[in-house]
Amino acid sequence: MTHTYPPLNVRIRTPRITLAGASDDLLERLVPLVRAGIADTEPWPFDDPIAFYADSPEREWRWLRGIWAGRGKVTPDAWRLYFAVLVDGEPAGMQDLTARNFTRFGTVTSFSWLAPGFRGRGLGREMRTAILHLAFAGLDAREAGSDAFTDNEPSNHISRALGYEPNGTDWDTRRGQPALIQQWRLTRENWEKNRRDDITLSGVPQCREVLALPK
Repeated sequence: MTHTYPPLNVRIRTPRITLAGASDDLLERLVPLVRAGIADTEPWPFDDPIAFYADSPEREWRWLRGIWAGRGKVTPDAWRLYFAVLVDGEPAGMQDLTARNFTRFGTVTSFSWLAPGFRGRGLGREMRTAILHLAFAGLDAREAGSDAFTDNEPSNHISRALGYEPNGTDWDTRRGQPALIQQWRLTRENWEKNRRDDITLSGVPQCREVLALPK
């Protein structure tokens, strides 16, 4: 299905997964995972509209409203692209790409979640690798950042493995309690060292137009 809004037509394909623009039909397919409570295992995620701490159905409503609101706020400097993670065509989670001050600095950050049944299979690294390919190869980013709580070893391990460098610490809350955040920084130069040639992009030129990026 071709959508009127170009970001929903973006696809990032690797040998293991597809990241597909999170259209409403894909969001509906993800609802059962959200309803099941993907945040019910440690390490707990951030306090966020999509952190899934509310009871059902408020959990699903907050999640949908957060994505709809984020999708609608797009300027050349600030935007967030939402993708459904598909494994053999089955929804498994989400991978997002966020930019602030992009026209000045070319920096992006990533955010993701993966349903418990899909964890422990290397898919988190595959998701991050795919979204970084979009950022650097597709959207000409200069640098990518990532944050994770210091006890979130799977996320921090992915950052180290993909060439990110430690970039200080900060604080955030989860379930209302403060916890230490490890910040990471990946330069284009370090990304190029690990760049893969088995990832394909589609729908990016039209998406660049929406984001006011040069053709």
